[in-house]
Amino acid sequence: MVAVKVIVVGAGVVGTLHAWEALRRGHQVVQIEREAEARGASLRNFGLIWVGGRSGGPELETALRARELWEEIGGRVPALGFRANGSLTPVRGPLELAVVEAALARNDATARGFELLTPAEARALNPALRGAFTAALRCERDATVEPRTAQLALRAELSKSPHYTFLPGREVRDVTGPATVRDDHGDVHRADAVVLCTGAWLGGLVRELAGPELPVRRVRLQMMQTDPLGEPFPTSVADADSFRYYPAYASPALDALQAGQPQAPTADEHRMQLLMVQRADGSLTIGDTHAYEHPFPFDTVEDPYHHLVGVAEALLGRPLPTIRRRWAGVYAQCTDPARVVHRQRVHDGVWLVTGPGGRGMTCSPAIAETTADELNW
Repeated sequence: MVAVKVIVVGAGVVGTLHAWEALRRGHQVVQIEREAEARGASLRNFGLIWVGGRSGGPELETALRARELWEEIGGRVPALGFRANGSLTPVRGPLELAVVEAALARNDATARGFELLTPAEARALNPALRGAFTAALRCERDATVEPRTAQLALRAELSKSPHYTFLPGREVRDVTGPATVRDDHGDVHRADAVVLCTGAWLGGLVRELAGPELPVRRVRLQMMQTDPLGEPFPTSVADADSFRYYPAYASPALDALQAGQPQAPTADEHRMQLLMVQRADGSLTIGDTHAYEHPFPFDTVEDPYHHLVGVAEALLGRPLPTIRRRWAGVYAQCTDPARVVHRQRVHDGVWLVTGPGGRGMTCSPAIAETTADELNW
C-alpha cells in the first residue's frame, strides 16, 4: 500500500482511533483539535466497551471486532487501562428474568458471552453486590478502559512516531480544495485525505459541508463519580432498566416488562438506566440519563442523581461513598438505528465520520478500521 498523508480533525476517541489506524497502516498523520485537549463525550462516559446490548448483525459485528482491537491496543498501551472485566445485570422477579431468558435464547448469545448466573455465582465474580436479586445476566465480552485518560495514553503512544503530528488549539474553519483545510490560525493543511471526527460539534463547517439535513442528533446525559469504594468492584454493572435502552433485549418478554413493570417516575422522565463501573483509583462512575429535545438545559438536576444513588445502594447493600463529581455531556447519534456511524463524503478528499451515539467508546477502533478500508488507505 502506498503511504499517504491523512488529516484527522478531532481528538476525541473516534478521531484518535482514526489517527491510530492511519498510522498503523504506515501513513503520515496530522491530528487537529480545536481545544487544548478533547473535552467532549469521549471523556464524559463510562469507558465501557459494551458488547452485550448491541443490535444483532452489523452493530454486534462491529462491537465484537472493536473488542478484539481494544484488547490488542491495550496490550501495547497499558496506560489505556483496558480490563476484560465483563458485566453483570442483576434482575429481580419473573418479568425481568424473562427478558434475560429471551436474550439467552438469541442465536448470537454465545458470541456476546451471555450467561445466566445465580446470586451466589454473580457474587463470586463481584463480591461487592450484597443486595438482594433473583439472578444476573453476565456478558463476558464486555470490557473497560479509562475514559478521562484513554485519549492521552493513545496520543502519547502515537507521538513516539515521527510520522504523527498533533496540533491543538486550532479550529478548522474551511475546506479550501481537495483534501485541504484552513484553520483559524490561517494555516493551510494539505493531505491525501481529511477525516472530520467532530463529535457533537454539528454546526459551523460541518453544517456547511454536510447540509442542514444531516441524519444525526445530539443527546445529553448526566453522570457522577464517587470517592473510592474501599473494595474491589471487579465487573461493570447495569440494572434491568438498561434492557429498555439496548436493542439486544427487544422481545415479547421486554414488552411484557414495560407493560407490567413501568419505570420509576424519575427514571421514566429522564429516560434512565443504571450503569456502574469502577475506575482505576477505586471510585465508581455512575449514570445515566438521556435528553433528546433541544434546547438542552444548561444545568444538572438532582432528582436523577437521587434515583441512581438509591438503585446503586440497593445493589451494593451499603451506602455509596461521597459523590465527588457530577457532570453533563453531549454526544452525536445517528437517527437511523440501523447505522453504526454516519460516514459521508462531504468534499473532494474530505469525509465526515460522526454519530456513533453511545457506541462511540465501544466501537471506535472498528469504525476507524472500516473508514480506512472504505477509503482504501
